[in-house]
Amino acid sequence: MRRLGTKRRRRHVAADPGFVGGNEVELLRGGDQLFPRMQEAIDQARSEVWLATYIFHNDATSLALADTLLAADRRGVRVRVVVDGFGSNGSLAALRQRFAGSGVALAVFRPMDRWWHWLQPGQLRRLHQKLCVVDGELAFVGGINVIDDRLDIHHGVCELPRLDFAVQLRGDLVDLVGLSVRSIWSRAWLGRDFDDALLDYVPLRRRFGLWVTQLWRGPQRLPEPAGRLQPVCAAFVLRDNLRRRRTIEHAYADAIRGARSRVDVICPYFYPGQRIRDALRHAAGRGVRVRLLLQGKLDYRLAGWAAEALYADLIKHGVEIYEYTPAFLHAKVAIVDGEWATVGSSNIDPLSLLVNLEANVVVRDAGFNARLADEIETAIAASRRVGEHAGTGLRALLHRAVVVWFAYVFLRVAGAAGRY
Repeated sequence: MRRLGTKRRRRHVAADPGFVGGNEVELLRGGDQLFPRMQEAIDQARSEVWLATYIFHNDATSLALADTLLAADRRGVRVRVVVDGFGSNGSLAALRQRFAGSGVALAVFRPMDRWWHWLQPGQLRRLHQKLCVVDGELAFVGGINVIDDRLDIHHGVCELPRLDFAVQLRGDLVDLVGLSVRSIWSRAWLGRDFDDALLDYVPLRRRFGLWVTQLWRGPQRLPEPAGRLQPVCAAFVLRDNLRRRRTIEHAYADAIRGARSRVDVICPYFYPGQRIRDALRHAAGRGVRVRLLLQGKLDYRLAGWAAEALYADLIKHGVEIYEYTPAFLHAKVAIVDGEWATVGSSNIDPLSLLVNLEANVVVRDAGFNARLADEIETAIAASRRVGEHAGTGLRALLHRAVVVWFAYVFLRVAGAAGRY
């Protein structure tokens, strides 16, 4: 899709997303690794737990986490949970019953439990972030919803777990994650949409404080690697609907434009705008090895059509495309040159890049990136490569027409402006 609206696109200048040194960042694969870490952290919480998620299901794995939150509340820990009203709509009754009579404060972002809620403006803009902060010291950020890895809401129990990732964080970056989840919980709890500028003043003040501290201390060299979790340079990148409308899109495009040897992207819902498509084509054209790992086992047919609509053009420009077939794919990760990596909630499609509230962590660290690169290689080895004739023919042309029309209408209804 080439154009939305008639405004001329402004030239984008690459911006520093706000890297902070001295963090500990560990990659976690799937809920099998994430949930035990979260439960352990919550079990040890002393003062507060904040949790934001798109889906908080009512399966056994999810309710075990809910019980861990309840146990923390009984110890006197302040527990605040916010879920999306659409993503968690089917399990809200069970969650409310589970938390009833406790001090766990469950907030719902844009509830969908009344028919008139569907008619309210902005209901397509959903909370898609997956964040957890414990005692302001430990944070979890990624793409993993609170649901068993082997359970799909629409397809039932699966033999293998879905492919997904999150990160565990310690360090200054945790403050920014905490401010974000507190803001979104407050917004949902008070039941109305505040001006995003009001919610942003605290994170902005925090960033200013970090900048003043770094200016006072002068240039700081990151410590040499030592120990299991290394002090790394990382950034917490948000997408909202006011000041940070395209921050995640720009982070991807800037990194790909600067690539020298490799670009690997794993994403289930892939329909990038012109900025990222151009970056991928130009990178492949100058000799960079560009690989995309997308869904082979589809959960939504239209999402598969959207990705397939781009196959022929990208392959023609030298981009390698693979489809992950062992299980459902839900990971949203990328690595560039072994120097830049991202893990988060944002897909590379109009919904994530222009509409939803999203959160990614961007990491610059050789050790972390090597671990993620190994995971990507393992996943690609288990996938099938898309042939050079994919995405051609009359059927593919029809798919492209349907996808372009649907995306255009959706973004108009959602209130997205500008070009994509």
